[in-house]
Amino acid sequence: MHAQTYKSMALTHLLLVGAALLSLACFFSGSEAGTVGVCYGMMASNLIKPPAVVQLLKKNGITMVHLYDANPEALTALANTNIKVGVSLPNQYLTLAAGSTLYALQWVQSNVKAYPGTKINHVAVGNEVFHQQPELTRQLLPAMKNIQAALVSVGLADAVKVVTPIALDALSKSFPPSEGQFRDDIAQLVMRPLIDFLDRTGSHLTFNYYPYLAYRDHPDQINLDYVLFRPNKGQLDRGTGLMYYNMFDAMVDAVFHAVEKLSSSSEHGRGRILSGSDSSASFIESGSANGEGTTGPAAADSLGEQKSVSAAATPANAQTYNSNLIRKILRGTGTPYKPNAVISGYIFSLFNENLKPGDDDERSFGLFYPNGTPVYKVDFVHPGPAPATPTPTPAGPSWCTANAAVGDKQLQDALDYACANGADCSAIQPGKTCYQPNTVVAHASYAFNDFYQRKSGTCDFNGAASIVYQKPTGTCDASAPAAASWCVANTAVGDTRLQAALDYACSNGADCSAIQRGGRCFDPDTKEAHASYAFNDYYKRNGRTEESCNFDGCGSVVHQQPKYGNCVL
Repeated sequence: MHAQTYKSMALTHLLLVGAALLSLACFFSGSEAGTVGVCYGMMASNLIKPPAVVQLLKKNGITMVHLYDANPEALTALANTNIKVGVSLPNQYLTLAAGSTLYALQWVQSNVKAYPGTKINHVAVGNEVFHQQPELTRQLLPAMKNIQAALVSVGLADAVKVVTPIALDALSKSFPPSEGQFRDDIAQLVMRPLIDFLDRTGSHLTFNYYPYLAYRDHPDQINLDYVLFRPNKGQLDRGTGLMYYNMFDAMVDAVFHAVEKLSSSSEHGRGRILSGSDSSASFIESGSANGEGTTGPAAADSLGEQKSVSAAATPANAQTYNSNLIRKILRGTGTPYKPNAVISGYIFSLFNENLKPGDDDERSFGLFYPNGTPVYKVDFVHPGPAPATPTPTPAGPSWCTANAAVGDKQLQDALDYACANGADCSAIQPGKTCYQPNTVVAHASYAFNDFYQRKSGTCDFNGAASIVYQKPTGTCDASAPAAASWCVANTAVGDTRLQAALDYACSNGADCSAIQRGGRCFDPDTKEAHASYAFNDYYKRNGRTEESCNFDGCGSVVHQQPKYGNCVL
Protein backbone atom coordinates (compact mmCIF):
# COMPACT_ATOMS: atom_id res chain seq x y z
CA MET A 1 0.00 0.00 0.00
CA HIS A 2 2.94 2.30 0.63
CA ALA A 3 3.84 2.43 -3.04
CA GLN A 4 3.14 4.74 -5.94
CA THR A 5 -0.40 3.57 -6.58
CA TYR A 6 -3.19 2.81 -4.18
CA LYS A 7 -4.94 -0.51 -4.07
CA SER A 8 -8.12 -0.74 -6.06
CA MET A 9 -9.45 -3.91 -4.53
CA ALA A 10 -12.15 -5.61 -6.54
CA LEU A 11 -14.95 -6.96 -4.46
CA THR A 12 -14.63 -10.69 -4.49
CA HIS A 13 -15.78 -10.67 -0.89
CA LEU A 14 -19.55 -10.99 -1.42
CA LEU A 15 -21.92 -10.97 1.48
CA LEU A 16 -23.51 -14.28 2.36
CA VAL A 17 -25.43 -13.94 5.58
CA GLY A 18 -26.66 -17.05 7.32
CA ALA A 19 -26.41 -19.23 10.37
CA ALA A 20 -24.25 -22.29 10.85
CA LEU A 21 -23.24 -24.67 13.57
CA LEU A 22 -19.56 -24.19 14.21
CA SER A 23 -17.48 -27.33 14.37
CA LEU A 24 -15.93 -28.35 17.65
CA ALA A 25 -12.46 -28.44 16.18
CA CYS A 26 -12.58 -24.74 15.32
CA PHE A 27 -13.00 -23.59 18.88
CA PHE A 28 -11.57 -26.22 21.15
CA SER A 29 -7.93 -25.64 20.34
CA GLY A 30 -6.02 -22.50 21.06
CA SER A 31 -3.31 -20.80 19.12
CA GLU A 32 0.00 -19.32 20.18
CA ALA A 33 0.11 -15.57 20.54
CA GLY A 34 1.52 -13.77 17.53
CA THR A 35 3.57 -10.59 17.35
CA VAL A 36 2.51 -7.22 16.02
CA GLY A 37 4.47 -4.17 14.92
CA VAL A 38 4.01 -1.06 12.77
CA CYS A 39 4.90 0.09 9.27
CA TYR A 40 7.22 3.10 9.50
CA GLY A 41 6.83 5.29 6.42
CA MET A 42 8.48 8.68 6.10
CA MET A 43 6.56 10.51 3.39
CA ALA A 44 5.35 13.39 5.54
CA SER A 45 6.35 17.00 6.10
CA ASN A 46 7.59 17.99 9.57
CA LEU A 47 8.11 14.33 10.52
CA ILE A 48 9.96 13.76 13.77
CA LYS A 49 13.50 12.43 13.36
CA PRO A 50 14.34 8.72 13.73
CA PRO A 51 15.83 9.03 17.25
CA ALA A 52 12.54 10.57 18.42
CA VAL A 53 10.64 7.86 16.54
CA VAL A 54 12.58 5.21 18.46
CA GLN A 55 11.54 6.82 21.73
CA LEU A 56 7.93 6.88 20.51
CA LEU A 57 8.13 3.16 19.68
CA LYS A 58 9.57 2.32 23.10
CA LYS A 59 7.03 4.45 24.93
CA ASN A 60 4.20 2.57 23.24
CA GLY A 61 5.67 -0.91 23.64
CA ILE A 62 6.13 -1.40 19.88
CA THR A 63 8.80 -4.05 19.29
CA MET A 64 8.72 -4.49 15.49
CA VAL A 65 8.90 -2.04 12.58
CA HIS A 66 8.78 -2.48 8.83
CA LEU A 67 10.61 0.09 6.68
CA TYR A 68 9.84 0.77 3.03
CA ASP A 69 13.51 1.15 2.19
CA ALA A 70 16.71 0.86 4.20
CA ASN A 71 16.94 4.41 5.51
CA PRO A 72 20.42 4.82 7.08
CA GLU A 73 19.30 7.31 9.74
CA ALA A 74 16.47 5.05 10.85
CA LEU A 75 18.63 1.90 10.89
CA THR A 76 21.25 3.70 12.94
CA ALA A 77 18.68 5.01 15.43
CA LEU A 78 17.18 1.53 15.80
CA ALA A 79 20.52 -0.05 16.69
CA ASN A 80 20.84 -1.64 20.14
CA THR A 81 17.14 -1.17 20.92
CA ASN A 82 16.06 -4.82 20.61
CA ILE A 83 13.38 -3.65 18.17
CA LYS A 84 13.05 -6.05 15.24
CA VAL A 85 13.38 -4.29 11.91
CA GLY A 86 12.27 -5.21 8.41
CA VAL A 87 13.91 -3.43 5.48
CA SER A 88 12.73 -3.25 1.87
CA LEU A 89 14.19 -3.39 -1.60
CA PRO A 90 11.70 -1.11 -3.44
CA ASN A 91 10.09 -2.10 -6.71
CA GLN A 92 12.27 0.26 -8.74
CA TYR A 93 15.35 -1.83 -7.92
CA LEU A 94 13.86 -5.23 -8.72
CA THR A 95 15.28 -5.39 -12.24
CA LEU A 96 18.78 -4.59 -10.99
CA ALA A 97 18.60 -7.16 -8.19
CA ALA A 98 17.15 -9.80 -10.52
CA GLY A 99 19.79 -9.29 -13.19
CA SER A 100 22.94 -8.95 -11.12
CA THR A 101 24.18 -11.05 -8.21
CA LEU A 102 26.83 -8.37 -7.65
CA TYR A 103 24.17 -5.66 -7.25
CA ALA A 104 22.26 -7.86 -4.81
CA LEU A 105 25.41 -8.52 -2.79
CA GLN A 106 26.31 -4.83 -2.68
CA TRP A 107 22.75 -3.96 -1.62
CA VAL A 108 22.84 -6.49 1.24
CA GLN A 109 26.30 -5.34 2.34
CA SER A 110 25.24 -1.68 2.36
CA ASN A 111 21.74 -2.03 3.80
CA VAL A 112 21.84 -5.09 6.06
CA LYS A 113 25.38 -6.18 6.98
CA ALA A 114 26.43 -2.57 7.57
CA TYR A 115 24.14 -2.39 10.64
CA PRO A 116 25.27 -5.22 12.95
CA GLY A 117 23.69 -3.58 15.99
CA THR A 118 20.27 -3.32 14.37
CA LYS A 119 18.05 -6.37 14.71
CA ILE A 120 17.11 -6.74 11.03
CA ASN A 121 14.95 -9.83 10.61
CA HIS A 122 13.59 -9.60 7.07
CA VAL A 123 14.13 -8.08 3.66
CA ALA A 124 10.93 -7.38 1.74
CA VAL A 125 11.78 -7.68 -1.96
CA GLY A 126 9.31 -5.51 -3.84
CA ASN A 127 5.86 -4.54 -2.65
CA GLU A 128 2.62 -5.85 -4.18
CA VAL A 129 4.40 -6.40 -7.45
CA PHE A 130 1.54 -8.27 -9.15
CA HIS A 131 -0.80 -5.39 -8.32
CA GLN A 132 1.36 -2.28 -8.56
CA GLN A 133 3.86 -3.15 -11.29
CA PRO A 134 2.80 -6.39 -12.97
CA GLU A 135 5.41 -5.85 -15.68
CA LEU A 136 8.01 -6.74 -13.03
CA THR A 137 6.38 -10.06 -12.13
CA ARG A 138 9.04 -12.12 -13.90
CA GLN A 139 11.81 -10.25 -12.08
CA LEU A 140 10.40 -10.83 -8.59
CA LEU A 141 11.56 -14.36 -7.83
CA PRO A 142 15.04 -13.96 -9.41
CA ALA A 143 15.51 -10.83 -7.30
CA MET A 144 14.45 -12.70 -4.16
CA LYS A 145 16.84 -15.53 -4.96
CA ASN A 146 19.75 -13.15 -5.51
CA ILE A 147 19.09 -11.31 -2.26
CA GLN A 148 18.88 -14.67 -0.49
CA ALA A 149 22.20 -15.76 -2.01
CA ALA A 150 23.75 -12.48 -0.86
CA LEU A 151 22.49 -13.05 2.68
CA VAL A 152 24.01 -16.54 2.61
CA SER A 153 27.34 -15.20 1.42
CA VAL A 154 27.58 -12.70 4.30
CA GLY A 155 26.39 -15.22 6.89
CA LEU A 156 23.00 -13.65 7.63
CA ALA A 157 20.58 -16.08 5.97
CA ASP A 158 19.49 -17.66 9.25
CA ALA A 159 18.72 -14.34 10.96
CA VAL A 160 17.26 -12.45 8.00
CA LYS A 161 14.46 -13.89 5.88
CA VAL A 162 13.46 -12.83 2.38
CA VAL A 163 9.74 -12.08 1.90
CA THR A 164 7.54 -10.20 -0.55
CA PRO A 165 4.24 -8.51 0.40
CA ILE A 166 1.36 -9.62 -1.85
CA ALA A 167 -1.93 -7.79 -2.39
CA LEU A 168 -5.11 -9.82 -1.97
CA ASP A 169 -6.03 -9.35 -5.61
CA ALA A 170 -3.46 -12.05 -6.35
CA LEU A 171 -6.51 -14.23 -5.63
CA SER A 172 -9.13 -14.48 -8.35
CA LYS A 173 -11.72 -15.14 -5.66
CA SER A 174 -11.58 -14.56 -1.92
CA PHE A 175 -15.12 -15.20 -0.68
CA PRO A 176 -16.35 -17.56 0.46
CA PRO A 177 -12.90 -18.41 1.85
CA SER A 178 -13.18 -22.06 0.80
CA GLU A 179 -13.26 -20.89 -2.82
CA GLY A 180 -10.08 -18.84 -2.48
CA GLN A 181 -7.67 -19.44 -5.33
CA PHE A 182 -4.77 -17.68 -7.04
CA ARG A 183 -5.23 -15.99 -10.40
CA ASP A 184 -4.55 -18.26 -13.35
CA ASP A 185 -1.82 -15.99 -14.70
CA ILE A 186 0.34 -16.35 -11.57
CA ALA A 187 -0.76 -19.58 -9.88
CA GLN A 188 1.62 -22.12 -11.39
CA LEU A 189 4.08 -19.83 -13.14
CA VAL A 190 4.79 -17.56 -10.16
CA MET A 191 3.16 -18.56 -6.90
CA ARG A 192 4.17 -22.21 -6.96
CA PRO A 193 7.94 -21.58 -7.42
CA LEU A 194 7.76 -18.59 -5.06
CA ILE A 195 6.25 -20.74 -2.29
CA ASP A 196 8.87 -23.45 -3.00
CA PHE A 197 11.53 -20.78 -2.47
CA LEU A 198 9.95 -19.65 0.81
CA ASP A 199 9.82 -23.28 1.94
CA ARG A 200 13.47 -23.91 1.19
CA THR A 201 14.64 -20.76 2.95
CA GLY A 202 12.44 -21.09 6.04
CA SER A 203 10.54 -17.92 5.24
CA HIS A 204 6.80 -17.17 5.13
CA LEU A 205 4.14 -16.22 2.63
CA THR A 206 3.12 -12.62 3.41
CA PHE A 207 0.03 -10.75 2.30
CA ASN A 208 -1.44 -7.29 2.87
CA TYR A 209 -4.99 -7.40 4.26
CA TYR A 210 -7.31 -4.39 4.00
CA PRO A 211 -10.95 -5.01 4.95
CA TYR A 212 -11.30 -1.21 5.11
CA LEU A 213 -10.64 -0.89 1.37
CA ALA A 214 -13.23 -3.50 0.48
CA TYR A 215 -15.78 -1.59 2.57
CA ARG A 216 -14.72 1.78 1.20
CA ASP A 217 -15.33 0.63 -2.36
CA HIS A 218 -18.57 -1.24 -1.61
CA PRO A 219 -20.24 0.28 1.47
CA ASP A 220 -23.67 -0.74 0.24
CA GLN A 221 -22.70 -4.42 0.16
CA ILE A 222 -20.54 -4.87 3.25
CA ASN A 223 -21.47 -4.52 6.92
CA LEU A 224 -19.10 -2.11 8.66
CA ASP A 225 -19.37 -4.11 11.90
CA TYR A 226 -18.06 -7.14 9.98
CA VAL A 227 -15.04 -5.06 8.93
CA LEU A 228 -14.33 -3.66 12.41
CA PHE A 229 -14.60 -6.91 14.42
CA ARG A 230 -17.79 -5.63 16.04
CA PRO A 231 -20.79 -7.86 16.82
CA ASN A 232 -22.66 -8.83 13.64
CA LYS A 233 -24.71 -11.69 12.21
CA GLY A 234 -21.71 -13.22 10.49
CA GLN A 235 -21.27 -14.76 7.08
CA LEU A 236 -21.49 -18.44 6.30
CA ASP A 237 -19.02 -20.30 4.15
CA ARG A 238 -21.22 -23.07 2.85
CA GLY A 239 -18.22 -24.96 1.53
CA THR A 240 -16.90 -25.61 5.04
CA GLY A 241 -19.94 -24.84 7.20
CA LEU A 242 -17.83 -22.26 9.06
CA MET A 243 -19.17 -18.91 10.17
CA TYR A 244 -17.09 -15.74 9.80
CA TYR A 245 -17.62 -12.77 12.06
CA ASN A 246 -14.91 -10.51 10.66
CA MET A 247 -13.50 -9.93 7.19
CA PHE A 248 -9.87 -10.21 8.28
CA ASP A 249 -10.30 -13.88 9.23
CA ALA A 250 -12.12 -14.54 5.97
CA MET A 251 -9.29 -12.98 3.94
CA VAL A 252 -6.63 -14.97 5.78
CA ASP A 253 -8.53 -18.22 5.32
CA ALA A 254 -9.03 -17.48 1.63
CA VAL A 255 -5.24 -17.47 1.28
CA PHE A 256 -4.95 -20.76 3.20
CA HIS A 257 -7.46 -22.33 0.80
CA ALA A 258 -5.72 -20.87 -2.25
CA VAL A 259 -2.42 -22.40 -1.13
CA GLU A 260 -4.13 -25.76 -0.60
CA LYS A 261 -5.57 -25.67 -4.11
CA LEU A 262 -2.13 -24.87 -5.47
CA SER A 263 -0.77 -27.85 -3.60
CA SER A 264 -3.45 -30.26 -4.78
CA SER A 265 -2.87 -29.28 -8.42
CA SER A 266 0.86 -29.92 -8.22
CA GLU A 267 2.54 -33.10 -9.36
CA HIS A 268 5.70 -32.26 -7.42
CA GLY A 269 6.62 -32.72 -3.79
CA ARG A 270 5.03 -30.47 -1.21
CA GLY A 271 7.03 -28.46 1.28
CA ARG A 272 6.14 -26.97 4.64
CA ILE A 273 3.78 -24.29 3.33
CA LEU A 274 2.06 -26.29 0.61
CA SER A 275 1.60 -29.30 2.86
CA GLY A 276 -0.26 -27.18 5.40
CA SER A 277 2.17 -27.98 8.21
CA ASP A 278 3.04 -24.27 8.43
CA SER A 279 -0.02 -22.72 10.02
CA SER A 280 1.50 -19.26 10.39
CA ALA A 281 -0.30 -16.31 8.81
CA SER A 282 2.00 -13.36 8.25
CA PHE A 283 1.06 -9.95 6.93
CA ILE A 284 3.10 -6.86 6.21
CA GLU A 285 0.22 -4.39 6.17
CA SER A 286 -3.26 -4.08 7.63
CA GLY A 287 -4.96 -0.96 8.87
CA SER A 288 -7.81 1.50 8.54
CA ALA A 289 -7.90 5.15 7.48
CA ASN A 290 -8.61 7.75 10.16
CA GLY A 291 -9.68 10.64 7.88
CA GLU A 292 -7.34 13.07 9.61
CA GLY A 293 -4.59 15.25 8.17
CA THR A 294 -1.06 15.71 9.50
CA THR A 295 -2.07 17.94 12.42
CA GLY A 296 -5.76 17.21 12.86
CA PRO A 297 -9.00 17.02 10.84
CA ALA A 298 -8.04 18.20 7.37
CA ALA A 299 -10.22 19.88 4.79
CA ALA A 300 -7.48 20.07 2.17
CA ASP A 301 -4.42 18.11 1.15
CA SER A 302 -0.92 19.47 0.67
CA LEU A 303 -1.91 20.90 -2.73
CA GLY A 304 -4.89 22.76 -1.28
CA GLU A 305 -7.42 20.45 -2.88
CA GLN A 306 -10.49 19.17 -1.07
CA LYS A 307 -9.87 15.70 0.37
CA SER A 308 -12.19 12.88 -0.62
CA VAL A 309 -12.18 10.21 2.04
CA SER A 310 -14.62 7.47 2.89
CA ALA A 311 -17.27 8.20 5.50
CA ALA A 312 -15.87 5.19 7.35
CA ALA A 313 -12.47 6.88 7.65
CA THR A 314 -12.76 8.17 11.21
CA PRO A 315 -10.40 8.00 14.18
CA ALA A 316 -13.01 5.95 16.10
CA ASN A 317 -13.32 3.35 13.35
CA ALA A 318 -9.57 3.16 12.81
CA GLN A 319 -9.04 2.76 16.55
CA THR A 320 -11.66 0.02 16.72
CA TYR A 321 -10.18 -1.95 13.81
CA ASN A 322 -6.56 -1.68 14.87
CA SER A 323 -7.26 -2.29 18.55
CA ASN A 324 -9.30 -5.38 17.79
CA LEU A 325 -6.72 -6.70 15.34
CA ILE A 326 -3.90 -6.20 17.84
CA ARG A 327 -6.02 -7.84 20.53
CA LYS A 328 -6.69 -10.81 18.26
CA ILE A 329 -2.99 -11.28 17.54
CA LEU A 330 -1.77 -10.89 21.11
CA ARG A 331 -4.45 -13.20 22.50
CA GLY A 332 -3.48 -15.90 20.01
CA THR A 333 -6.83 -16.47 18.34
CA GLY A 334 -6.49 -18.20 14.98
CA THR A 335 -9.09 -18.30 12.22
CA PRO A 336 -12.21 -20.43 11.78
CA TYR A 337 -10.45 -22.68 9.25
CA LYS A 338 -7.06 -22.66 11.00
CA PRO A 339 -7.81 -22.23 14.72
CA ASN A 340 -4.15 -22.93 15.57
CA ALA A 341 -2.81 -20.36 13.11
CA VAL A 342 -0.21 -18.04 14.62
CA ILE A 343 -0.95 -14.61 13.15
CA SER A 344 1.73 -11.92 13.09
CA GLY A 345 2.12 -8.69 11.18
CA TYR A 346 2.32 -4.92 11.07
CA ILE A 347 -0.25 -2.18 11.51
CA PHE A 348 -0.27 0.30 8.66
CA SER A 349 0.93 2.77 9.62
CA LEU A 350 2.90 4.65 12.25
CA PHE A 351 2.27 8.16 10.89
CA ASN A 352 -0.21 10.08 8.77
CA GLU A 353 1.81 10.90 5.64
CA ASN A 354 0.63 13.93 3.68
CA LEU A 355 3.30 13.64 0.96
CA LYS A 356 2.21 10.23 -0.28
CA PRO A 357 0.86 9.87 -3.80
CA GLY A 358 -2.36 8.07 -4.53
CA ASP A 359 -5.88 8.40 -3.12
CA ASP A 360 -6.38 10.93 -0.36
CA ASP A 361 -7.32 8.58 2.45
CA GLU A 362 -4.06 6.62 2.06
CA ARG A 363 -2.40 9.62 3.69
CA SER A 364 -4.39 9.16 6.88
CA PHE A 365 -3.72 5.62 8.08
CA GLY A 366 -1.41 6.71 10.90
CA LEU A 367 -1.57 5.98 14.59
CA PHE A 368 0.26 9.28 15.12
CA TYR A 369 0.52 12.69 13.50
CA PRO A 370 3.98 13.47 12.06
CA ASN A 371 4.89 15.44 15.19
CA GLY A 372 4.44 12.31 17.33
CA THR A 373 1.12 13.14 18.98
CA PRO A 374 -1.43 10.31 18.81
CA VAL A 375 -4.38 10.39 16.42
CA TYR A 376 -5.99 7.92 18.83
CA LYS A 377 -4.86 5.51 21.52
CA VAL A 378 -3.87 1.93 20.67
CA ASP A 379 -2.39 -0.44 23.25
CA PHE A 380 0.33 -2.78 21.93
CA VAL A 381 1.03 -4.29 25.36
CA HIS A 382 -2.26 -4.98 27.17
CA PRO A 383 -4.76 -6.37 24.66
CA GLY A 384 -7.79 -6.40 26.96
CA PRO A 385 -10.88 -8.56 26.32
CA ALA A 386 -11.16 -10.34 22.99
CA PRO A 387 -13.62 -8.98 20.41
CA ALA A 388 -17.02 -10.54 20.89
CA THR A 389 -18.15 -13.25 18.49
CA PRO A 390 -21.94 -13.04 18.34
CA THR A 391 -24.33 -15.94 18.46
CA PRO A 392 -25.88 -16.70 15.06
CA THR A 393 -29.50 -16.06 15.93
CA PRO A 394 -31.65 -15.42 12.88
CA ALA A 395 -34.84 -15.40 14.94
CA GLY A 396 -34.11 -13.95 18.37
CA PRO A 397 -32.77 -15.82 21.42
CA SER A 398 -31.23 -19.26 21.06
CA TRP A 399 -30.13 -22.11 23.32
CA CYS A 400 -27.76 -25.05 23.00
CA THR A 401 -29.27 -28.39 24.06
CA ALA A 402 -28.02 -31.96 24.32
CA ASN A 403 -28.70 -34.47 21.55
CA ALA A 404 -29.83 -37.58 23.44
CA ALA A 405 -29.48 -39.73 20.32
CA VAL A 406 -25.68 -39.86 20.63
CA GLY A 407 -25.89 -41.81 23.91
CA ASP A 408 -24.85 -41.12 27.48
CA LYS A 409 -21.15 -41.87 27.01
CA GLN A 410 -20.63 -39.27 24.28
CA LEU A 411 -22.80 -36.79 26.18
CA GLN A 412 -20.76 -37.34 29.34
CA ASP A 413 -17.48 -36.78 27.49
CA ALA A 414 -18.80 -33.56 25.97
CA LEU A 415 -20.26 -32.50 29.33
CA ASP A 416 -16.87 -33.00 30.97
CA TYR A 417 -15.22 -30.99 28.21
CA ALA A 418 -17.66 -28.07 28.58
CA CYS A 419 -17.25 -27.95 32.35
CA ALA A 420 -13.46 -28.05 32.07
CA ASN A 421 -13.26 -25.36 29.40
CA GLY A 422 -15.27 -22.39 30.55
CA ALA A 423 -18.82 -23.51 31.38
CA ASP A 424 -19.90 -22.80 34.96
CA CYS A 425 -21.23 -26.17 36.07
CA SER A 426 -21.64 -25.37 39.76
CA ALA A 427 -25.45 -25.28 39.43
CA ILE A 428 -25.62 -28.96 38.38
CA GLN A 429 -23.70 -30.24 41.40
CA PRO A 430 -25.63 -32.21 44.09
CA GLY A 431 -27.92 -29.96 46.10
CA LYS A 432 -27.60 -27.02 43.69
CA THR A 433 -30.30 -25.24 41.69
CA CYS A 434 -30.14 -27.31 38.50
CA TYR A 435 -29.02 -30.69 39.83
CA GLN A 436 -32.54 -32.07 39.24
CA PRO A 437 -33.45 -33.79 37.05
CA ASN A 438 -30.30 -35.83 37.66
CA THR A 439 -29.84 -37.13 34.11
CA VAL A 440 -26.92 -36.90 31.73
CA VAL A 441 -29.14 -35.23 29.14
CA ALA A 442 -30.34 -32.53 31.53
CA HIS A 443 -26.88 -31.83 32.95
CA ALA A 444 -25.32 -31.83 29.49
CA SER A 445 -27.94 -29.38 28.22
CA TYR A 446 -27.16 -27.05 31.11
CA ALA A 447 -23.40 -27.26 30.56
CA PHE A 448 -23.63 -26.98 26.77
CA ASN A 449 -25.88 -23.93 26.97
CA ASP A 450 -23.71 -22.20 29.54
CA PHE A 451 -20.68 -22.84 27.33
CA TYR A 452 -22.63 -21.65 24.28
CA GLN A 453 -23.77 -18.39 25.88
CA ARG A 454 -20.26 -17.65 27.14
CA LYS A 455 -18.50 -18.65 23.92
CA SER A 456 -20.99 -16.83 21.73
CA GLY A 457 -22.18 -19.47 19.32
CA THR A 458 -20.14 -22.62 19.97
CA CYS A 459 -22.69 -25.44 19.97
CA ASP A 460 -21.71 -28.66 18.27
CA PHE A 461 -19.65 -30.87 20.62
CA ASN A 462 -18.99 -33.36 17.83
CA GLY A 463 -22.71 -33.78 17.17
CA ALA A 464 -23.71 -34.07 20.83
CA ALA A 465 -25.63 -30.76 20.82
CA SER A 466 -27.72 -28.52 18.64
CA ILE A 467 -29.12 -24.98 18.64
CA VAL A 468 -32.82 -24.37 19.26
CA TYR A 469 -34.80 -21.14 19.06
CA GLN A 470 -37.52 -21.94 21.57
CA LYS A 471 -36.86 -21.96 25.28
CA PRO A 472 -36.08 -25.57 26.32
CA THR A 473 -38.53 -27.39 28.56
CA GLY A 474 -37.70 -30.02 31.17
CA THR A 475 -34.25 -28.58 31.91
CA CYS A 476 -32.94 -25.76 34.04
CA ASP A 477 -32.61 -22.70 31.82
CA ALA A 478 -28.93 -21.79 31.79
CA SER A 479 -29.54 -18.51 30.05
CA ALA A 480 -31.66 -17.05 32.83
CA PRO A 481 -28.83 -16.23 35.26
CA ALA A 482 -26.86 -14.54 32.49
CA ALA A 483 -29.91 -12.60 31.27
CA ALA A 484 -30.70 -11.33 34.79
CA SER A 485 -27.36 -9.66 35.36
CA TRP A 486 -25.99 -6.19 34.75
CA CYS A 487 -22.57 -4.55 34.87
CA VAL A 488 -22.34 -1.32 36.86
CA ALA A 489 -19.62 1.12 37.87
CA ASN A 490 -17.67 0.70 41.10
CA THR A 491 -17.57 4.26 42.42
CA ALA A 492 -14.94 3.38 45.02
CA VAL A 493 -12.19 3.53 42.37
CA GLY A 494 -12.75 7.26 41.80
CA ASP A 495 -13.77 9.36 38.82
CA THR A 496 -10.37 9.29 37.08
CA ARG A 497 -10.30 5.51 36.76
CA LEU A 498 -13.99 5.40 35.89
CA GLN A 499 -13.43 7.89 33.06
CA ALA A 500 -10.53 5.85 31.68
CA ALA A 501 -12.60 2.66 31.77
CA LEU A 502 -15.60 4.49 30.28
CA ASP A 503 -13.41 5.68 27.38
CA TYR A 504 -12.14 2.13 26.86
CA ALA A 505 -15.66 0.66 26.73
CA CYS A 506 -16.90 3.29 24.28
CA SER A 507 -13.85 2.79 22.05
CA ASN A 508 -14.09 -0.98 22.00
CA GLY A 509 -17.61 -1.87 20.96
CA ALA A 510 -20.00 -0.30 23.48
CA ASP A 511 -22.66 1.95 21.92
CA CYS A 512 -22.36 5.12 23.98
CA SER A 513 -24.59 7.34 21.86
CA ALA A 514 -27.31 7.33 24.54
CA ILE A 515 -25.01 9.03 27.08
CA GLN A 516 -23.97 11.83 24.76
CA ARG A 517 -25.46 15.25 25.39
CA GLY A 518 -29.10 15.10 24.33
CA GLY A 519 -29.18 11.29 24.49
CA ARG A 520 -31.84 9.46 26.45
CA CYS A 521 -29.40 8.51 29.24
CA PHE A 522 -27.27 11.65 29.38
CA ASP A 523 -29.03 12.59 32.63
CA PRO A 524 -27.99 12.16 35.33
CA ASP A 525 -24.68 13.59 34.05
CA THR A 526 -22.44 11.70 36.48
CA LYS A 527 -19.43 9.46 36.01
CA GLU A 528 -21.21 6.63 37.82
CA ALA A 529 -24.29 6.74 35.61
CA HIS A 530 -22.42 7.15 32.33
CA ALA A 531 -19.82 4.51 33.18
CA SER A 532 -22.52 2.07 34.28
CA TYR A 533 -24.35 2.53 30.97
CA ALA A 534 -21.17 2.00 28.92
CA PHE A 535 -19.96 -0.93 31.03
CA ASN A 536 -23.32 -2.67 30.78
CA ASP A 537 -23.57 -2.24 27.03
CA TYR A 538 -20.04 -3.65 26.62
CA TYR A 539 -20.90 -6.49 29.03
CA LYS A 540 -24.00 -7.46 27.03
CA ARG A 541 -22.12 -7.41 23.73
CA ASN A 542 -19.31 -9.59 25.10
CA GLY A 543 -21.31 -12.54 26.39
CA ARG A 544 -21.97 -11.28 29.95
CA THR A 545 -18.79 -12.91 31.21
CA GLU A 546 -17.11 -11.84 34.44
CA GLU A 547 -14.08 -10.76 32.43
CA SER A 548 -16.19 -8.41 30.32
CA CYS A 549 -17.34 -6.61 33.50
CA ASN A 550 -13.99 -6.12 35.14
CA PHE A 551 -12.48 -2.98 33.62
CA ASP A 552 -9.49 -3.37 35.94
CA GLY A 553 -11.71 -3.33 39.01
CA CYS A 554 -13.94 -0.48 37.85
CA GLY A 555 -17.00 -2.65 37.17
CA SER A 556 -19.00 -5.27 39.01
CA VAL A 557 -21.92 -7.58 38.21
CA VAL A 558 -25.27 -7.08 39.95
CA HIS A 559 -28.47 -9.12 39.73
CA GLN A 560 -31.03 -6.38 40.35
CA GLN A 561 -31.76 -4.08 37.45
CA PRO A 562 -30.09 -0.69 38.03
CA LYS A 563 -31.78 2.63 37.41
CA TYR A 564 -30.12 6.04 37.16
CA GLY A 565 -32.67 8.84 37.07
CA ASN A 566 -35.03 7.91 34.24
CA CYS A 567 -32.48 5.64 32.56
CA VAL A 568 -33.06 1.94 33.21
CA LEU A 569 -30.20 -0.32 32.14
